[in-house]
Amino acid sequence: MRQIYKLALIAILSFISIISNISVSADAIDSKASIHQPGHKTVKIAMAQINCIDGDLSGNLVRITNAIGEARQQQADIIVFPESSLLGWINPEVFQRASPIPGKESEIICQLAKKYKIHICIGLDEKDGDRLYDSAILIDDNGKILLKHRKINVLPELMTPPYSVGDGVQAVQTRFGIIGVMICADSFRDNLIESMKEKKPDLLLIPYGWAAPENEWPGHGRELLKVVRKTAIKVNCPVVGTNLIGQVSHGPWTGQIYGGQSVAFDPGTNQLFIGKDRDKDLLIISLYLNN
Repeated sequence: MRQIYKLALIAILSFISIISNISVSADAIDSKASIHQPGHKTVKIAMAQINCIDGDLSGNLVRITNAIGEARQQQADIIVFPESSLLGWINPEVFQRASPIPGKESEIICQLAKKYKIHICIGLDEKDGDRLYDSAILIDDNGKILLKHRKINVLPELMTPPYSVGDGVQAVQTRFGIIGVMICADSFRDNLIESMKEKKPDLLLIPYGWAAPENEWPGHGRELLKVVRKTAIKVNCPVVGTNLIGQVSHGPWTGQIYGGQSVAFDPGTNQLFIGKDRDKDLLIISLYLNN
């Protein structure tokens, strides 16, 4: 009997040893998650997969404010919103409604960053004279705009007149390390990814407007996963890509669905985080940046 107990104890200890050496990998996570990497700086990021309604500036600001408040309650350092979060992507009405950056709308977001003491990355359309840019800004927790990126791969066939084309990718030094920002279809172009890689970012934030016909969801989310994973591996840093939920209301893609499934991927640890399918989500993740 003693021999049986001894063999059982050996088996249990062996099992515990095996479990303790298994590396953690998440294929789909919709709650708080992290993997510890000793010696790396921890950054807590909120992926704000919100419902953005074309033209509903005041309503979108309510949803943005609510997400920021919830993210701070969960002690997030950075919150990342989708593309064109204030007035909607490829919405021709924006030519009359968008503001410069800095300007009225961006100042509202800056004040929210200062009030809630959080860094904000958000996509918003920018009027510069008679030109309209699909832009994204990174704001620090004092309400200062650290970086502005204008989308380069603007898909001109989707809106008449189209967005104007931006010039180059951007990255900036922050207390978390070097953070780069791109927008959605910019991540389709290898030359832009290579340009970002040359800036040696510790973290890359990408607001997305990832849409497809209704019958292509939920499968279309796998395509977003492929793009984010490929970008992270090429740039060699974690990538956080936040999509929205809602529907395209103008142009050739009218009726197509923004299906969520926001993606973050860290090629160093093989961590993978995926937001909810076609539903709002505030995904809180921890990444350990090597900076």
